[in-house]
Amino acid sequence: MTITYFGYGSLVNTRTLAPGTSVRAGRLDGWIREWRVVGLTDSGRGICALSVAPEPGASILGVLAREPKTGLAALEKREMRYDKISSVGSQFTCEEAGLPGPEDMFLFQAKAENRDWGSDSNPILQSYIDCVLLGFHDFWGEEGIRHFVETTRGWHSPVLADRAAPIYPRAVQADPDVIALIDRYLAPLDIRYIPV
Repeated sequence: MTITYFGYGSLVNTRTLAPGTSVRAGRLDGWIREWRVVGLTDSGRGICALSVAPEPGASILGVLAREPKTGLAALEKREMRYDKISSVGSQFTCEEAGLPGPEDMFLFQAKAENRDWGSDSNPILQSYIDCVLLGFHDFWGEEGIRHFVETTRGWHSPVLADRAAPIYPRAVQADPDVIALIDRYLAPLDIRYIPV
């Protein structure tokens, strides 16, 4: 038995997935990404992460991820600030095969009590952005980074500059050239960075 879900943020980065998870790149219609889920880390620090919202006419890149059903509890713990939204398979198109996802495919959307934009008390972690965009770069190269930036709302939220000492628990090391590319695409957004 397996579970299948759509990854649109850190779940696109295969380094953060459970061993044995298979992924297929694709596109989900009718949704847009937002920096719009807030909560506390285990240490009590407030942070902001990615969610999605229905948006007619919108389309976002991401991955179909499939893993053994035994991994569901760990996945739900990781995504504890989210509700599972089921039956999104028909909105997904696999890049390689041009086929939709299975009927039971789901995605994670912020719970109502966690749905808020980032703020000084709940900033986006720079190490989280790096992790997400490295995943998009792995699949789609520079175009993946550009697409993510252009199809994500909420860049008015401040960013905690933790790249040198990552707070994000699934932080990954990226090639300096990829980091430079990420910074180049983020520069025009006039993001306000908060020192650690």
